[in-house]
Amino acid sequence: MHIHLINPNSTASMTAQVLESAMRVANPTTRVTAVNPLDTPVSIEGGTDEAMAVPSMLSEIVKGEAQGVDAYVIACFDDPGLHAAREIARGPVVGICQAAVQVAMTISRRFTVITTLPRSIPIIEDLVSAYGADRHCRNVRAIDLPVLGVDSDPAEAERLLTIQIHKAKLEDRAEAIVLGCAGMSALCERLSIATGLTVIDGVTAAVKLAEALVGAGYATSKVNAYDFPRIKTPSPAKIVEQALIR
Repeated sequence: MHIHLINPNSTASMTAQVLESAMRVANPTTRVTAVNPLDTPVSIEGGTDEAMAVPSMLSEIVKGEAQGVDAYVIACFDDPGLHAAREIARGPVVGICQAAVQVAMTISRRFTVITTLPRSIPIIEDLVSAYGADRHCRNVRAIDLPVLGVDSDPAEAERLLTIQIHKAKLEDRAEAIVLGCAGMSALCERLSIATGLTVIDGVTAAVKLAEALVGAGYATSKVNAYDFPRIKTPSPAKIVEQALIR
């Protein structure tokens, strides 16, 4: 089984950390690889960054299809381009937000998401609602540290996350915590031990879900919504334009 992680941003150190987290939980027989495009934003912090990252991310999936990849993990908590990715992939495509939310709903009645910047809160709230978990998610909190800050100063990220986890436990009555950034994955176990709450990392959740789906023989449905994109015949104007370019 080959699971391919795609970090939609262009920060290689974050990709390496995500791969390390994934390999820590993957079955010995699972081949896990990771990649990031080189021409995308260095971090994804809002709708514009998402839009700029999606085309190159989809190109990586096209490459993976040619290589026989069995499943993909989109390693960004905004789940950018998830539906588009499922249209071009034969196997399952798992977003780390959706995976983490599903795990949280399975092992707890109430959970809180803790992300990086306050501007990400409404994006995550909308995703949680879209995944049918808004009644279970008690709050979405932010440590007010940029994504690259989590990558460059994990000790400070851990300190800020610990504070917010304790607040979530007391104020939100959260029974589990979801880490709202792929760059936080290396801190998951330490935070669980330090706070006494189950802390869920979307990267590891997505990898295990991908393994389960492939192992059970489930592929992406190609009936209607997730069918492969239709091949469009160029319009007469486009044909003329291409001829003039030549």
